[in-house]
Amino acid sequence: MALPLLDVKPTAVNARVANFMPATEESPLRAPFALTPTQDPASVDLQIDQAYRQIFFHAFRSDRDPVLESQLRSGQIRMRDFIRGLLLSEKFRQDFYRCNSNYQIVEQVVGRVLGRPVYGDQERIAWSILIAEQGLPAFVDALLESDEYLCQFGDDQVPFQRSRTLAGKAVGQVPFNQQAPRYGAYWRDTNARRLPSAGSSPWQPGVPRPAWLRDQPSPLARKVWSGTILFGVGFLSVVSLITVVAMLRT
Repeated sequence: MALPLLDVKPTAVNARVANFMPATEESPLRAPFALTPTQDPASVDLQIDQAYRQIFFHAFRSDRDPVLESQLRSGQIRMRDFIRGLLLSEKFRQDFYRCNSNYQIVEQVVGRVLGRPVYGDQERIAWSILIAEQGLPAFVDALLESDEYLCQFGDDQVPFQRSRTLAGKAVGQVPFNQQAPRYGAYWRDTNARRLPSAGSSPWQPGVPRPAWLRDQPSPLARKVWSGTILFGVGFLSVVSLITVVAMLRT
């Protein structure tokens, strides 16, 4: 039986404070319209681009999902379903989910979906247990179907960082999707150790070969093969030269 989701006590963050300031450059990018079948295609494109920036920070052409975009434009799905599709896409799994621990994934997804930081270790642990037991899809569904998400963004609003600017602050907070690294220091350092350093051999005798060299020949085998090729090319060149000289003499 799956463990119930632990209770989380909200902490005082900007997301829980109403923003009474007039719209400025620090205001969140909120579209004042909902998606409808008769909506201007340019408005739909604006929301789609905003959704990509919110979830991926930046999406190249190869990262975009034309099927999801087509379904959204035709009214088959709502914006909430579009956000769910981006979070469960192979792009997000490869570039975010597989590069971070469960704790870091909670921070990444909560910041992008609910538009606020996590409520400390208590919420971080609660969602991490859900991910460990039921996986990423269950975590994404729980956030998108939560009362907090539906109250703040509904079915047709692109998520954004709430209350970035508060009274008494000259500059608003940096959006979470811009301040959060794509992967943690552990993943970075681990990959750095797997790759060969400049000027060094990619593999040393007595050291287990890394996975990326599993199907490659050893350095000694490559040296023997290169030497054999060079010797063969040189030998054939000498024989060809001798043959040409002999033909010219006759």
